[in-house]
Amino acid sequence: MHLDVWLAVALGIVFLAAVVRGFSGFGFSLLAISALSLIYPPAEIFPSIFLMEIAASLHLLPSVWRDIHWRSIVPLLAGAVIGTPAGVYFLSTVPAAPMQIALAIFVLASVALMGRGYSFRGMPGHGLSLVAGTASGVANGAFGIGGPPVILFYFATPAGAAAGRASLIFFFLALDVIGLVFMQGMADLVTGETIIRAALYLPALLAGIWLGGHAFRSVDEAKFRRIILMLLAVLSLLILAKAMVELL
Repeated sequence: MHLDVWLAVALGIVFLAAVVRGFSGFGFSLLAISALSLIYPPAEIFPSIFLMEIAASLHLLPSVWRDIHWRSIVPLLAGAVIGTPAGVYFLSTVPAAPMQIALAIFVLASVALMGRGYSFRGMPGHGLSLVAGTASGVANGAFGIGGPPVILFYFATPAGAAAGRASLIFFFLALDVIGLVFMQGMADLVTGETIIRAALYLPALLAGIWLGGHAFRSVDEAKFRRIILMLLAVLSLLILAKAMVELL
């Protein structure tokens, strides 16, 4: 297939993943990495996706700043700093497929519990927040997908849709910066080509985020929660399918 056609396909993938990111505050990395890895080697994709995630978060941050739940953010980020280097180590020593299968099963089980009404009565303490952040850091370092543990954390709390979405946007900004630092420091993956690729995708990213953010304004909280749970289930099945294909 001609190079221009591959670029058009990649831009379409980035746009659709960005619509999901603008609406929900998450999902861009998983969707983009899963699809773009069918076109390009994963090592070329991860740093570009992280750069675009940072751009997406910076674009959304001013509009959600007031809604961020700061008391939970600090221990979550502390956990991410602890977990990320461990994840990068696992990436270099443990096959990715078994870890992805475990993550998918965990997320599907959690979605089933939340779908049946399970939630925290109050905001979790620093200990559980630290555990969730560490799990997210490990997942992000290991296979570029750090969202599910923290997404489940916020949507099982009484923080509300707006606070959960805003906190996720800020958390992922910090998480991606941490991930890039360790990727560059431990594997030297950020190159000039990485930056050029991210710049080419940027217009599609911003357009998709705008469309997704516009859609979020008109949805009620109960419907938003249902959509998030369905999206998590779909993303988990994508992780599971990709891992099974790699094993087979």
